[in-house]
Amino acid sequence: MKLNYYPKTDSLYIDLIDRASVESREVSAGVVVDYDAEGRVVGIDIDQASNTVDLAKLELHAPQMAIERPVA
Repeated sequence: MKLNYYPKTDSLYIDLIDRASVESREVSAGVVVDYDAEGRVVGIDIDQASNTVDLAKLELHAPQMAIERPVA
């Protein structure tokens, strides 16, 4: 899973799995869910993210997972 924040558009994209989306549905105002060809959720796009989620804090609760940090 990847979290991508785009400050120019103030959108947060949550990439759940590495699959192409073939359909998108707005499930709530400013929240779009992307689906693959089999109907599985592949990503979530949140518009005006800074007004919707706390971008200053990220908590991960998954004791058995490895965490990758991008190299600056």
